[in-house]
Amino acid sequence: MVREQFDYDLKTLQSKVIELGSLAKEALEVAMEGLRSKNVELALQVIDNDNRMDDLEEEINELALMLITKQQPVATDLRRIFVSIKIATDLERIADHAVNIAKSTIRLGEKKISVTLEDLEQMFKQANAMLALSIEAYKEENLASAKQIAEMDDVVDELYGKAVREFMASIPQKPEDINQITQLSFVARYIERVADHITNIAEDVFYLVKGKHYLLNE
Repeated sequence: MVREQFDYDLKTLQSKVIELGSLAKEALEVAMEGLRSKNVELALQVIDNDNRMDDLEEEINELALMLITKQQPVATDLRRIFVSIKIATDLERIADHAVNIAKSTIRLGEKKISVTLEDLEQMFKQANAMLALSIEAYKEENLASAKQIAEMDDVVDELYGKAVREFMASIPQKPEDINQITQLSFVARYIERVADHITNIAEDVFYLVKGKHYLLNE
């Protein structure tokens, strides 16, 4: 009976992490939609909803602590709890970067964007797909999906380098738009960091399944 309750609580912990992943993904999507449409209301929505994710991360940490202190889990269970905490931390950081993108949208104001956002869009598309894959990899304990994430992160890194080079190269031609270009460079950096956090999640899935650490983003 005690084990049944413990298994139920472990499943609840996993469900909360998956919920946090869905919320972080939604925040990222809304933030990017706000950026591309210059919609301040969407940006504010992302900022306002961030507390919900902070609270959920706290719930995850509290449940994990309760399971460790009250149930005396064996090694395999401890690994599952530990990974849940780590993944929740990365997901909360991803949500924070969505907030950062929203704040950049507000700072950009209503002036027409004078440079192409193609690289940013490609970075976001790749990072968003990585995030969906990471949540699935955690849920299904799927190493093939986790491995794929590391390969996708390399693409994001390449796009980031390309985007920043192009933004910097446009400054001499458009010195009056330096604030805009700076904010967009920040957005590129936020998306690149999102991809790094997702790669951390993939590494955690490897640890969950294999019981040892693998570095995927070197």
